[in-house]
Amino acid sequence: MRPTEPRIPPLDESEWSDEVREMLNLTTGGDAARGRVLNIFRTLAHHPKLMKRWLVFGTHVLIQSTLAVRERELVILRIGWLCRAEYEWGQHRRIALGAGISEDEIERVAEGPDAAGWSPLEAALLRATDELHADACVSDVTWKQLEAHLSTEQLMDLVFTVGQYNLVSMALNSFGVQLDPGTEGFPTRG
Repeated sequence: MRPTEPRIPPLDESEWSDEVREMLNLTTGGDAARGRVLNIFRTLAHHPKLMKRWLVFGTHVLIQSTLAVRERELVILRIGWLCRAEYEWGQHRRIALGAGISEDEIERVAEGPDAAGWSPLEAALLRATDELHADACVSDVTWKQLEAHLSTEQLMDLVFTVGQYNLVSMALNSFGVQLDPGTEGFPTRG
């Protein structure tokens, strides 16, 4: 059972420090000045020093990763599903749709790597995510499948992507970060 109310309430803009305001304007491309800041950032605003350092790593994983956007988003959706982090799922569902991943494919992520329709690489990415979540290690079999498609940097980015979003999912779930208005949660199947 996840919290249905915030344990750490998102801060209103009037409560942000100057440091937080500056970080959020940079991170959101100025959306903070227009009042459009996601609940995750409003919650992290309680701890500016943590937020500042986390944003550097999070930006690498989300923006500068060597994984293709499709691969990255399938992995993020899968770890969000495995962690039962509905907030993470909802935000990355939107990103995945914008990256051309179909609604059916997004819902199929919940079924996992053995669902029909995945390419060999996609199935291996989802399987690696499952293995990292369950055992904190990618098996030799899955690693060999991934090595056939990915560079060393991509393999590293894969592991760090799963780790980053596992961490974020833990924080979102534990802090009780609620879905932002207009964001859909988990699919009905899966």
